[in-house]
Amino acid sequence: MVHGKLEVLLVSAKGLEDTDFLNNMDPFVILTCRTQEQKSSVANGAGSEPEWNETFVFTVSDDTPQLHLKIMDSDLTNDDFVGEATIPLEAVFQEGSLPPAVHPVVKEEKYCGEVKLALTFTPAAETR
Repeated sequence: MVHGKLEVLLVSAKGLEDTDFLNNMDPFVILTCRTQEQKSSVANGAGSEPEWNETFVFTVSDDTPQLHLKIMDSDLTNDDFVGEATIPLEAVFQEGSLPPAVHPVVKEEKYCGEVKLALTFTPAAETR
């Protein structure tokens, strides 16, 4: 089993369903890799086509099956669920890095937009 760091460049999303009726929604993303969770900044007023261009780093092993993204709309009272994406990680462990690619976002098993991200896996240096 190889351990290392998974770097996720969250680029943007598009075609999302805007959950705010009066204004453009304020989307953000919760990224989860096994028990580790990180949160993007809120793209205030970005509506259905937010851009983040933010990098997140997770400590992983090459048996970590996937990265889960949950896209939310930041609201004063309760944040609204917009959609989610599951990104398989097997390819990045084999290739080392994957350029920005588009992944489908679903809500209740229906396509509701896409999210774009790049992945890089760097194995930890072996210590002796």
